[in-house]
Amino acid sequence: MTLRFHLTGEDLTRLRVAPEHHPLWEVLLSAHLLGRTEGSPDFDGWRESTRAKLVPEVRPLLALTPPRGYSPDFLTPTGIPGDIDAAIETVLSTPRRRLREDIDQLAVGRAPAAWAGAVRDGDPAALRRLGTALRTYHRSAVAPYSNRIEDSLRAEHARLAGEFLAGGIERVLAALAPVAQWEPPVLTLPTHPADRDIHLDGRGLILLPSFFCRRAPTTLRNPDGPHVLVYPVQQNRTWPASGRTAGRRGLAALLGQGRAEVLEAIRAGHATTTAVSGRTGLSLATVSHHTAVLREAGLITTSRTGSSVRHEITSIGDQLVCGRQGR
Repeated sequence: MTLRFHLTGEDLTRLRVAPEHHPLWEVLLSAHLLGRTEGSPDFDGWRESTRAKLVPEVRPLLALTPPRGYSPDFLTPTGIPGDIDAAIETVLSTPRRRLREDIDQLAVGRAPAAWAGAVRDGDPAALRRLGTALRTYHRSAVAPYSNRIEDSLRAEHARLAGEFLAGGIERVLAALAPVAQWEPPVLTLPTHPADRDIHLDGRGLILLPSFFCRRAPTTLRNPDGPHVLVYPVQQNRTWPASGRTAGRRGLAALLGQGRAEVLEAIRAGHATTTAVSGRTGLSLATVSHHTAVLREAGLITTSRTGSSVRHEITSIGDQLVCGRQGR
């Protein structure tokens, strides 16, 4: 089976690489990995750690993301920000037409969970339950490894930038081998589970490198906007079996557990006090106290625009966290 993207000259001018990781693609693809019992041995440690932390609240998500086959397109909307809370709000505001189409497609060849019918109908309570599942799963399975994810994507961006400087867009497409093969004007995915031709007809293509994507690249079945090609980054992704490192304990011992979690959340891009609170589970007052201490120590900076407050990690803080990871 192969998937073939047919690109016009206009598509080549509109091709771009996603500038940051897509939190919901990482959620979806990691959920696929979690449900498989074979393959990807370099993720065995991650599976062990993640399965030990899962709670019943994530079941609605796992019911919509079978290890193989179709998962609803609305779970991974195109063009969303890297902030998980904003991404989830985009999912929960999906038009009912899209919900119906995607849940109906999921039902082909399988019997989805009974509550999926309520999602199909746009029931507010069912959507809230799904939002809780997405947020809870992300906090347990993806967020603790955000530094690894971001480091791997930075390396991939640098690699593709070098290819572009050396030979332009066509050199970038050729550099996707072996997961994709570029023979102008067709980009072929030789290991895709479906045999399909996609004529972009000027809509463009977004290349989205993904940390949790394994083996075959993937795409949306029926996107509302530009097509996206999600493909695996080629990085070392081995995991300690326990999912913990001595360095992490060292950072917590130095700063205190709460401040260490706040610093890591800010480095991961959770720039507001509210976002840090959602990521860490700490109260807003506690986060505000910890950010004041971290700011006084020169590990973060804080800026205010009107009522909005944003935190950013400093180079010293970044080095401290990187040193914790042993990079």
